[in-house]
Amino acid sequence: MQCNPDFSLSGDYKAVVVGGVGSIGSAIVRLFHALGADVVATGLNGGECANCGLGEDNRLRLRELDVTDDAAMTRFARQHEEVDALINCAGIQYRDQEYEVDVFKRVVDVNLVGTFRCCTAFRAALARRAGAIVNIASMNSYLGLPRLPAYCASKGGVVMLTKVLALAWAGDGIRVNAVAPGYIETAINEKARQDAAHYDRIAQRTAMKRWGLPDEIAGAVAFLCMPASRYATGTVLAIDGGFLAG
Repeated sequence: MQCNPDFSLSGDYKAVVVGGVGSIGSAIVRLFHALGADVVATGLNGGECANCGLGEDNRLRLRELDVTDDAAMTRFARQHEEVDALINCAGIQYRDQEYEVDVFKRVVDVNLVGTFRCCTAFRAALARRAGAIVNIASMNSYLGLPRLPAYCASKGGVVMLTKVLALAWAGDGIRVNAVAPGYIETAINEKARQDAAHYDRIAQRTAMKRWGLPDEIAGAVAFLCMPASRYATGTVLAIDGGFLAG
């Protein structure tokens, strides 16, 4: 039995995963690679790339990229003439520190402005293949956390940016969607998860009574890049174990 081509990423499929060395990013990279795509994944520096656990081969390459550096972003994008999918995963948060103006600005610059930089830098390459953008938003695009004002504000901005670009670039054949993860076990929240009471409280508040895993985000991202989702643009897909349902 042959696979339905609408659910495939094979056949010279080219994907760029910005922030692809992180927990969710690397899960996306592994899935896209397994599905037959040619993948370029980025990390902030050589150390992140070297320690991410992704092994390079002829279909997977690791590159350094600072999403707050306009010149670096332009140089990086120019290395890619045609792209089928751009996934924006680069993100940071500083729990209890984001009320400091400089920290707030840094988080917004990475999470929101960085996403905008990536999208605009790759617009031409995506248009050449009628490609897809998937931005990583958050459940906290909708639900505020008092200890993370910049993170929540930036992820809320990612949702609206996704909708705006979907409208603006539909004429180029570019689809722009987002995935909003809920509580996922990642490196960014590893310290907070050491608080057993906090961990259990979140799990019990979630309909599925557990935290999610990075692999459970990757599948949604892949679907939004496949021909099977060709009528989807401007949408935000919540993968949160039912947290937002009640």
